[in-house]
Amino acid sequence: MAEHAARRCCLGWDFSTQQVKVVAVDAKLNVFYEDSVHFDRDLPEFGTQGGVHVHQDGVTVTSPVLMWVQALDIILEKMKASGFDFSQVLALSGAGQQHGSIYWKAGASRVLTSLSPDLPLHQQLQACFSISDCPVWMDSSTTTQCRRLEAAIGGAQALSCLTGSRAYERFTGNQIAKIYQQNTEAYSHTERISLVSSFAASLFLGAYSPIDYSDGSGMNLLQIQDKVWSQACLGACAPHLEEKLGPPVPSCSVVGAVSSYHVQRYGFPPGCKVVAFTGDNPASLAGMRLEEGDIAVSLGTSDTLFLWLQEPTPALEGHIFCSPVDAQHYMALLCFKNGSLMREKIRDECASCSWSQFSKALRSTEMGNGGNLGFYFDVMEITPEIIGRHRFNAENHRVSAFPKDVEVRALIEGQFMAKRIHAEGLGYRVMPKTKILATGGASHNRDILQVLADVFGAPVYVIDTANSACVGSAYRAFHGLAGGTDVPFSEVVKLASNPTLAATPSPGASQVYEALLPQYAKLEQRLLSQAQEPPE
Repeated sequence: MAEHAARRCCLGWDFSTQQVKVVAVDAKLNVFYEDSVHFDRDLPEFGTQGGVHVHQDGVTVTSPVLMWVQALDIILEKMKASGFDFSQVLALSGAGQQHGSIYWKAGASRVLTSLSPDLPLHQQLQACFSISDCPVWMDSSTTTQCRRLEAAIGGAQALSCLTGSRAYERFTGNQIAKIYQQNTEAYSHTERISLVSSFAASLFLGAYSPIDYSDGSGMNLLQIQDKVWSQACLGACAPHLEEKLGPPVPSCSVVGAVSSYHVQRYGFPPGCKVVAFTGDNPASLAGMRLEEGDIAVSLGTSDTLFLWLQEPTPALEGHIFCSPVDAQHYMALLCFKNGSLMREKIRDECASCSWSQFSKALRSTEMGNGGNLGFYFDVMEITPEIIGRHRFNAENHRVSAFPKDVEVRALIEGQFMAKRIHAEGLGYRVMPKTKILATGGASHNRDILQVLADVFGAPVYVIDTANSACVGSAYRAFHGLAGGTDVPFSEVVKLASNPTLAATPSPGASQVYEALLPQYAKLEQRLLSQAQEPPE
């Protein structure tokens, strides 16, 4: 592929649940190469479904470490066979599925530093892991460890204030605690514990890569204000944990150069820098190029909010991570389970299964919906923990039904008011320069985006995020190369193509929603307090 020949570039990697993916991004921030290896399809010998092994108990979920190593071997060989010119790679960085952990056996570091370029990685690293099938983010088998950790720190809110989140089953500290308790021998034979992100970086470095602040804040172990491991949390999880984790580093750190293995086997230049890998969610924030005060809304099966925060207020819901692109700031993550499936149900029930009819209903009803408010949770919601459909009229009295067009608007307004209320609960504030970046299926519907702009009082842009974690990793590689903490990330990515403006707030919108939001929040609280009572 001659067109790759003289393009200086950075590589962005993504070690996700179902595949390993890579993109090459040139100095003008254009993606000119991409490839992937799909675990179930390309590595069937590992017997995964959706990239994981779900155990008999239904709550333990793991992935084979060597599958990830072999996937990297395959993708690098594919790049080499395609004529990709590794000598032009200035730096690389990457993302890993958050919360997964890898356990390196005593002696593994010696193997890592003395790899032979004649053999693929997976053949040389076979005996390097004390746990061969590692827990990943889908695992929810650590409820006991979560309760123990919260009790040790003084409760769920105290843990959230310290580490950015209350104890979650998938978070790495709780997973480590379970391994220590149930497999003490394997734990004692472990010399280093990596996250998926720092593990992947280690494969390029030929040495253990440190955990970065941003992915490290998804472990229930890192003090997000001080950026150091919490001694209380470490002590509550397992002994000698600090030395097994190593010190955390800023996310834009250059952690070293690629190992001589990659130089000799693939032709990487000896000076090619490795910038700390981070989690897939932080890498996506970088890929979407969020700036201070911005918010990204992914409108998919479930809806996810990414927020840029200056002064977070950790809560019992949502997660606060250190920002992957600015060591002084933070990002927050909120997940809402009743997303597009709920929108589709109301479309089918109230708009004859037609999105154009659904849009028409939004256009024909007024902002604020005459004070009619609705909560639509056909499955148990995460934020807040409520189930069922609940409708209230302008007097805050329950009603059993709304006219169809009112129902449509009540759903969409309610979904976006909930997002704003819970974002503000984590310390988010709309600023004059705030942009909302919308992605996912519903971001194609301009009438839905108009309601989003009106409720938040900020312009909405649409952005293609098909490879946001990969592309964000390549951007972060350029950022690390440019000097990291000393250079604003926005300066490094200014050449990237801009998102498209889709909606601006309607005149008078802020007055309407400033009046409605407190009302909606009060009703939500009322529903929450009733949630423990038996249904009528």
